[in-house]
Amino acid sequence: MNTQIVKPFFTFILLFGALVCYGQINVLQQQINQLIATKKAIIGVTVYNMETGQTVSVNGEKRLPMLSVFKFHIALTVLYQVDNCQLSMNQLVKIKKSDLLPTTWSPLRDEYPEGNIDLPLSKLLIYTVSESDNNGCDILLRLIGGTKTVNDYMHRLGVKDVDIQANEAEMHTAWNVQYRNWTTPQAAALLLRKFYEQKILSSESFDFLWNVMTKTSTGANRIRGGVPQGIIVANKTGTSNTSPQGITAATNDIGIVTLPNGNHYIIAVFVSDSNENNAANEQIIAHISKLAWDYFSELK
Repeated sequence: MNTQIVKPFFTFILLFGALVCYGQINVLQQQINQLIATKKAIIGVTVYNMETGQTVSVNGEKRLPMLSVFKFHIALTVLYQVDNCQLSMNQLVKIKKSDLLPTTWSPLRDEYPEGNIDLPLSKLLIYTVSESDNNGCDILLRLIGGTKTVNDYMHRLGVKDVDIQANEAEMHTAWNVQYRNWTTPQAAALLLRKFYEQKILSSESFDFLWNVMTKTSTGANRIRGGVPQGIIVANKTGTSNTSPQGITAATNDIGIVTLPNGNHYIIAVFVSDSNENNAANEQIIAHISKLAWDYFSELK
């Protein structure tokens, strides 16, 4: 066969395939835009297919408050220190009653209301990530050197669009403090990508955190609400209170979804400064999650 004919032919096929993919992604982006157009909230979305590199981003560069999403960043920093022999997963962490603040979300406090216990670092990570425990979060932050340690580590990883300044106790002192911890949907997706590609942690630490995130007990009606039951989702949620004026600062979820063919995609959805109710905020995330699932699960 004449190579002068073959090369242009295959070039055409590749370009045609790329255009078809691009067109489909545009459809997904249009669907997300249509969904959020009527919502009384700032909504940022980034979806990334790990195998194809296809990306959809709507308001992906907006700086939005993280709330408990930052516990994923904290866990990465803790496990980095474990991998570098600064901490050990088996080491016991002393938890005093004074560490267990009463006016915050804390399954740890509910289980050990009097404190004065020693918990393995691994167990404290499970409370903080899987159950989004606020007291556990601040205990971990004190152990690793505070929010600056986490923030500096994120920047060293090349994730620049993130700022972590306040711990959970500080975020509870005034409404505006929670906005000091922000990221963009694109930066959240990038961090998840680096994590999944095992560019951050040892294989042991990766396996531990992946397993912990797949057992997340919060936000069942968010990313998980948009995919079929039994699908593996490794995610971290974030949720704020609602102001007396009816504004919810953040209803968030970021995660990695496993497709039936074994491929994966990343999804990060931040619903910020919303005048919708909590159920509606979660439904926004679930609907976007379903749009992404429907698109990526049909890819061959």
